[in-house]
Amino acid sequence: MFYETRDNKHGLKHDPFKALIVPRPIGWISTISKAGICNLAPYSFFNAVGERPTYVMFSSAGRKDSLLNIEETGEFVCSLATYDLRFNMNMTSAPVAHGIDEFPIGDLTAAASQLVKPPRVKESPAAFECRHWKTVDLPAVEPGKASTYSVVFGQVLGIYIDDAFVKDGLVDTGAMRPIARLGYMDYGVLNPENVFSIDRPTAADGMAKLKMRAAE
Repeated sequence: MFYETRDNKHGLKHDPFKALIVPRPIGWISTISKAGICNLAPYSFFNAVGERPTYVMFSSAGRKDSLLNIEETGEFVCSLATYDLRFNMNMTSAPVAHGIDEFPIGDLTAAASQLVKPPRVKESPAAFECRHWKTVDLPAVEPGKASTYSVVFGQVLGIYIDDAFVKDGLVDTGAMRPIARLGYMDYGVLNPENVFSIDRPTAADGMAKLKMRAAE
């Protein structure tokens, strides 16, 4: 099948786009308003976009509390969503009224950050303390109409890691069992048995492969 995204006439029960861009890390974003009210919400359009300097991004559909708080204060924290915290994370996605603190809704503890005012999720094994760099409003489907998505970029100033997951000088990511968003209401989880390593090829390896193909 093939369909044009402008018309979105795919003929399926649900839009398949997010079922194909998988797995997507979950940005569990915590912010704090100028009035001192915390906000915590998961975003499935999230990822790292650079290192040294280290940057992350997430995309918000509409001007939600996370985006408003970040633009007011210039700071946010992203905590790692894990399998053990899957139901807690899901509860923080409830569309509650503006100004409601989602930490109690998710039965979670707000732990003080080191370099920014917004707290991290204490129960999470890792968190990124970020300073807002820029918000980019994406163009709407129809030219001239208001943007429906905004991409927030943040520079990571500090990273918290639970020492229990540091082994032999490396982070045991699989043991943390981070979860990722799939399509529809589906999620995936990274388990230790699913982690594998492959050494990157050298330039010489690439050229040797080309010579082999040419000789076939």
